[in-house]
Amino acid sequence: MNVLLINGSPHKHGCTDAALREVAAALNADGIETTIFHIGAAPVGGCVGCGGCAKAGHCVFGGPVADVVPLAEKADGFVFGAPVHYATAAAGMLGFMHRLAYSAGRTLRHKPAAVVTSARRAGTTSALEALEKVPQFFEMPLISSTYWPMVHGSKAEDVPTDAEGLQTMRNLGHNMAWMLRCIEAGRSAGIEPPTAENGVRTNFVR
Repeated sequence: MNVLLINGSPHKHGCTDAALREVAAALNADGIETTIFHIGAAPVGGCVGCGGCAKAGHCVFGGPVADVVPLAEKADGFVFGAPVHYATAAAGMLGFMHRLAYSAGRTLRHKPAAVVTSARRAGTTSALEALEKVPQFFEMPLISSTYWPMVHGSKAEDVPTDAEGLQTMRNLGHNMAWMLRCIEAGRSAGIEPPTAENGVRTNFVR
């Protein structure tokens, strides 16, 4: 089994990466393979609602969204990580997640997901709330930990001094591994994901 950890920071080896690596180490200790994907430092715009991905079957704007799809198809679980920018998750990561959802949401459905964030000081809980929106839409079991999944520091070297933050990351990784094993056991017993109702759309302004 493989978990795909997505680093939504413009800094490849910053605080967010340090948090994700701690999660990955716990997953590896439990026998789960991991892949860390960095969305890059170039600006990532949000979806423009052109409908092109529905016709083409992929994001027509390419970039990291298109690059990650082959990894997402093979992944059994996801960890989405981003730093705090202006009291919410970094805009590049939100744009990335929105475009991934529109163009390749099929690769996400029913796979366990976790979100983590990093900050110098504040804004972590609002960032976590923003990151949770896509997993909730795609029926992804949301993996929790023993505290809100965040680390603090101005640079990667600061993160190891956040002992509780790293503890939270490790517990998150172990919980993700446990959930993946439970899902595997369920499928072996013939338990498949439910088929959701679809087709009802209520417009509040007519």
